[in-house]
Amino acid sequence: MTWGTAFFALLLLAIVSLLLARRSRAATGLPTGRLISSDTTRWRPVDKPLFSKEHRLTGRPDYVMQQRRDFIPVEVKSGQAPPNGPYAAHILQLAAYCLLIEETYQRRPPYGIILYTDDADQPFAVDYTPALENKLLSSIDDMREALARGEASRNHNQKARCYACGYRSSCQQSLA
Repeated sequence: MTWGTAFFALLLLAIVSLLLARRSRAATGLPTGRLISSDTTRWRPVDKPLFSKEHRLTGRPDYVMQQRRDFIPVEVKSGQAPPNGPYAAHILQLAAYCLLIEETYQRRPPYGIILYTDDADQPFAVDYTPALENKLLSSIDDMREALARGEASRNHNQKARCYACGYRSSCQQSLA
């Protein structure tokens, strides 16, 4: 084998590897950009949660991607995407991650992404608007007031959700 043939074979192998890596990344549904943070050990060790002193809120999106100067939260949900778009609770959770990212990185995310595992090729981009932020802050206030009054009731009848809940052992309304 000549040097030219070996070089061509290596070049072809590199191109094929690059194309396979891009296809694999696209199959995850993650947007392009640099992976900054992950809440799964699939990609890298799990980072510590984000925290907002101002809003006394903590959380960790499944992924944080950097696109140019923006930091984009990506939340992955199991199952199929709802036919009419993401659930309201999923949108508020994503908004909470946008708020946490804004305080952590000092840059407001223009949007976040919700991926449903059975429809990873159909990500939902949710604009992080002032109206969505206000709805999130209002919901947080409502939840804190309900907790203070002792009126935070279970809002579903799904045993599986109770089994997976971290508060199951102390919840008086658990179905599990």
